[in-house]
Amino acid sequence: MTVLSVDWGVAWMLAGICVATVFFILLVLVLVLQIFSLVTKGSSKDVKSQPAAVPAISQAASLATASEEDKAAVATALYLYLKNSHDEESGILTIAQEQYPAWHAVLNPSL
Repeated sequence: MTVLSVDWGVAWMLAGICVATVFFILLVLVLVLQIFSLVTKGSSKDVKSQPAAVPAISQAASLATASEEDKAAVATALYLYLKNSHDEESGILTIAQEQYPAWHAVLNPSL
């Protein structure tokens, strides 16, 4: 009999208010995100207005006169990269299981 005592007009009104509130919050969220995207587009245009500087040939020539330590570091890095020297993994997992784990001992103290 409790089903018949429900005021369905109030129930439907409450459900409608809840759905309208959710849609209103989503609309506000979309508007805030649109405003933020417009603000960030405006600031990114200032950064992109200047073209990237291309290094001059004289700067490239100065790279050839690097110190011996720099050359050794680059050679070592290239050697290790091309040799592909890293640890070889077997791909086999070894899991050792205890006969009676700690939680089991707490539940059954006789073991």
